[in-house]
Amino acid sequence: MRPQSLTPLFAQVTSLPGIGPRLAKLVERLAGPLVLDLLWHLPVGVIDRRNAPTVAEAQPGMVATITVTVDQHIVSHNRRAPYRVWCRDGTGRLCLTYFNGREDFLRKLLPTGERRVVSGKVELYQGDVQMTHPDHVVPVEELESILRVEPVYGLTGGLTQRPLQKAVAAAIERAPELPEWQDAAYVKKQKWPAWKAALMAAHAPAEESDLSPLQPARARLAFDELLASQLAIALVRYHNRSLPGRATKGDGALQSRALAALPFKLTPSQTFATAEIAADMAKPERMVRLLQGDVGSGKTLVAFLAMLTAVEAGAQAALMAPTELLARQHYATIAPLAEAAGVTLALLTGRDGQRQKKETLQGLADGTVQLVVGTHALVQEDVEFADLALAVVDEQHRFGVHQRMALSSKSRAVDLLVMTATPIPRTLMLAAYGDLDVSKLTEKPAGRQPIDTRTIPLGRIAEVAEAVGRMVSTGARVYWVCPLIEESEDVDLANAEERHRLLSASFPGKVGLVHGRVKSAEREATMAAFADGRLSILVATTVIEVGVDVPAATVMIIEHAERFGLAQLHQLRGRVGRGSAKSTCLLLYAQPLGETAKARLAIMRETEDGFRIAEEDLKLRGAGELLGTRQSGLPDMRLADLAAHGELLQAAQDDARLIVDRDPELQSDRGKALRALLYLFRRDDAVRTLRAG
Repeated sequence: MRPQSLTPLFAQVTSLPGIGPRLAKLVERLAGPLVLDLLWHLPVGVIDRRNAPTVAEAQPGMVATITVTVDQHIVSHNRRAPYRVWCRDGTGRLCLTYFNGREDFLRKLLPTGERRVVSGKVELYQGDVQMTHPDHVVPVEELESILRVEPVYGLTGGLTQRPLQKAVAAAIERAPELPEWQDAAYVKKQKWPAWKAALMAAHAPAEESDLSPLQPARARLAFDELLASQLAIALVRYHNRSLPGRATKGDGALQSRALAALPFKLTPSQTFATAEIAADMAKPERMVRLLQGDVGSGKTLVAFLAMLTAVEAGAQAALMAPTELLARQHYATIAPLAEAAGVTLALLTGRDGQRQKKETLQGLADGTVQLVVGTHALVQEDVEFADLALAVVDEQHRFGVHQRMALSSKSRAVDLLVMTATPIPRTLMLAAYGDLDVSKLTEKPAGRQPIDTRTIPLGRIAEVAEAVGRMVSTGARVYWVCPLIEESEDVDLANAEERHRLLSASFPGKVGLVHGRVKSAEREATMAAFADGRLSILVATTVIEVGVDVPAATVMIIEHAERFGLAQLHQLRGRVGRGSAKSTCLLLYAQPLGETAKARLAIMRETEDGFRIAEEDLKLRGAGELLGTRQSGLPDMRLADLAAHGELLQAAQDDARLIVDRDPELQSDRGKALRALLYLFRRDDAVRTLRAG
């Protein structure tokens, strides 16, 4: 059960002063629906209101807190003219200016003849000292509450600082003093405050430097979040490991036949990964392993060899892909090898005919179908396996955890192998998966040539189009990618369609167009025409994942490359260089380039190593944007900044491992405090495994 002391933090934000139903919607969009969410919404800036000059001393451009007497309200009958309130002190006059000001509200706020404290930015307008929409207007007795350094919070449209500051302050007041869950010696060594003190300090920055992620209060809170995340992963894994598994051992006979049918040898990392996976499958515990490799590094083949191990042991294996296109691609790669090995392979997608589907389901249920490749049609209720030993999930576009688990639950003690083509930096790997076992494919398969990457200013686009003409005349095939400019589909389409129109004028009948609004049947027909050479140029937006394997395509042109993230540029470049011919990638950029864009394009020129590119991307952009946290299944960190807190993440992982070794049920005093930490960061699922354990 959640500790009673945390209950006030799990109330809705509407329970805080000043947050009615209208503001609650905005606060929820900004931070979340609960009081707790506001604790994690840390300030992004500071305003120093301690400067309290007279009107005559007030400097334009500075924030000032001035005590004045209200003289008169000037109400204009012109709707567009501002509402002005003239005030004075002994040294001069100050004009408070409000656009769209409501007279009844302002007369109540600033009664004529009374003294008020106003705070805001000072301006000079036509020789008069002016303050437009002061941030604060309070009676003189509240002066002390204004003369301070004020935290500035990130906002959303319709929400202003005052009500948010008030709500956050009330949320902090509700935070209880909690028993220390961190290791006392580590806290002392880092010179960190206790949890509640850290929370109060992080929300009361005295200067800009207090906003640094390495400032003690912020670092402490970040470490709390990282420890909660790592402990949750470690507990769930401990629990899974304690579930009964099975040892799946093969004799290598089917693998040998498949390898003999290959026209090339495995790369060293493919051989090593195959051995790592086989060793894991042979253990009595359940396998959960991640197979990481760049686009085109040969993951499907490694997965297929693991699937053969399951068949050698007398069981079945399944490979699940996120789209029908990818499922068919995997099937096409595997089918000839399955035939050479003499095993039965089926394809199962949502578009199969009734008769074919019935045959496949029958074969899976009675064991005559040994291997199956499919989409999430594989996890539907009517799919039953005779004996599924290995589930391979291609996370190209990332299934949710529940879909991965749904496939594992189709049989007893299923081993799980997850493939990903997104090179995830080590820090993010730790954050997302803890110490998950990882196999990496680092080389490109034999015969692949390096891709010649060049950066060219957009001003030279006419030369690029001419060069494309020369390449097309020699039979080359070219991808031309246009960006999503801003977040507008319409602009994006105009962009790709315009490029398609211009290129079609030069190369009639040779240019295809695919984007997010093209119907899937038409899109597949265009792709097929490009793949078999009826079209020479494919203009595309990134709305489509050009997940088509066209070894004959040797040129990738990316317009406005400065608008793309590194990982995205790397994925797009990986679409060429898949055959034995020399390939080129041209990155067209608009000038002038910002520092980040410059660094990004330089890295693309220097290296094709997806792991290095991912590490650099993390440094340049931060984790949240890197993989679009929401869709990637990676944890959404509120306080930890993985680029800044890499060392803390490592420490949190070490600590979590130690805790689970010593006290896997969290029964000690520290264990009980850690349960409160898991609830605070909503890692309740980990607490549930303890109870279910």
